[in-house]
Amino acid sequence: MNNTIETLLNHKTIRKYKKDNIHDDVLSRILECGIRASTTGNMQVYSVIITKDQERRNELCKLHFGQQMVEEAPVLLTLCADFNRFNKWCKQRNAKPGYDNFLSFITAAIDALLVAQNICVAAESEGLGICYLGTTTYQADKLIKFFNLPEGVVPVTTVVAGYPDEDPEQVDRLPAEGVIHHEKYNDYSSKDIDKIYRYKEKLPLTRELIEENKVENLAQVFTEKRYIKKDNVHFSKVLLKVLKDQGFMNNEI
Repeated sequence: MNNTIETLLNHKTIRKYKKDNIHDDVLSRILECGIRASTTGNMQVYSVIITKDQERRNELCKLHFGQQMVEEAPVLLTLCADFNRFNKWCKQRNAKPGYDNFLSFITAAIDALLVAQNICVAAESEGLGICYLGTTTYQADKLIKFFNLPEGVVPVTTVVAGYPDEDPEQVDRLPAEGVIHHEKYNDYSSKDIDKIYRYKEKLPLTRELIEENKVENLAQVFTEKRYIKKDNVHFSKVLLKVLKDQGFMNNEI
């Protein structure tokens, strides 16, 4: 089997890390793999911020809702949508940039996420473990202050990287037929939904989550405990304000 395919198929989310440092040459290779990622128009409108300093990681741990792996892993990579650099280049070349709009943020965010995934695959190929932090967009306003990000730069995801200190089971995934469509989108019937989610709903871990959260089913774990509407609305407002403050909401010609 191709090594890259094997790496992808064996992916595990790691949340416990050894204190071993990642050698600079290894980190450089991983980052170079990120830089080789596909980007929109080859503009490369992203930036990667490396955090190794223990005190800085301790502070970031607080911003990422106290997730201990932020303190434990030797390297934290914050991926940012970044039109700041590109805009400055355009202005210095007598080219007027028009990238202060929502579409431009989406473009840069996609670039950053493509880079992040390349980095993660490369890191796992080097024997490292990784974990994405979804808290980055929730705390975008605070991370902007922490990293002193200028206008045109917004953090979109964070990758924790280090040598694993655990070997967890792989997280379950929906079957291919649940996410793959051929030629056109085929909407899901009630029977389709039951079939697609059957395996996930019967897992022992699912039963534990239902009991622990005192709800009727797994869907309610998500809607009533994990990602509730009130929080979604709150963090949406935070992110929209961030986009406005960082110069991505000028949607007038």
